Amino acid sequence: MSDAAILCRFEAARSIVRDAADLAMAMRPPPGGPSGKQKSAQDWLTEADGAVEALISERIGALFPEDGFQGEEEGRTRTGQLRWVVDPIDGTSNYARGRPRWCVSLGLMDGDQPVAGIIHAPALNEIYTAVRGHGAFLNGRPIQASPVTDTRSAMVEMGWSNKVPDGVYAAKMAAILELGAMPRSGGSGALALADVACGRQDGYLEMVINLWDVAAALVMLEEAGARFSPFLRDGGLDGGITLLATAPGIADDLAAALAVPLD
Repeated sequence: MSDAAILCRFEAARSIVRDAADLAMAMRPPPGGPSGKQKSAQDWLTEADGAVEALISERIGALFPEDGFQGEEEGRTRTGQLRWVVDPIDGTSNYARGRPRWCVSLGLMDGDQPVAGIIHAPALNEIYTAVRGHGAFLNGRPIQASPVTDTRSAMVEMGWSNKVPDGVYAAKMAAILELGAMPRSGGSGALALADVACGRQDGYLEMVINLWDVAAALVMLEEAGARFSPFLRDGGLDGGITLLATAPGIADDLAAALAVPLD
């Protein structure tokens, strides 16, 4: 697809995601115990998930009816060479408790190639954007992956999933600690990847993550100079698999310690 067609869609999507983020904020539960339906261990669904996805799907469909659409809640509802992939509320466990670390994530793919992404975290007043070949930005300012080259200066996050076998999380966290890195876990895969892209942290590992979690972030990581494992090539288009994203200066050490090959 032409660069002009992608940029046109990207500009329209920025407005749509802003409205979706406003809707999510209006529906946001107050701080406290979790509000919503628990699908499985630490896996939550709120009314906002469905409402936000529906808003984005309807608005995108009205503007670009020839495009495909895939959401976390409804799956693939339309097909096309260009495909929008949305996680309406990434970090639902945080959102359900009134915590601020969550976002609306919308990625655009040309075939199997991510070409644009928007990650809007309204409770944090942050908007990450990227278009392939045009750079990556946070609130309009260019971002780059961290320059850190020593794992003893690194901050590395690991996402938690109930699909990971017992013992794996502890083993990977131990490997991070053995490198001298500082471990983190923040509850939003999309924002964790955005943090790697902007240099706020130096690595992110999630053992089972899905396309809707990463479709927007992958182009940001590429444009920001980060390295990451071959998620799309190795099966991420069709199901949840492992993803490691890392600052280039510690990429080889981190990949070796965590036993996750990089591109």
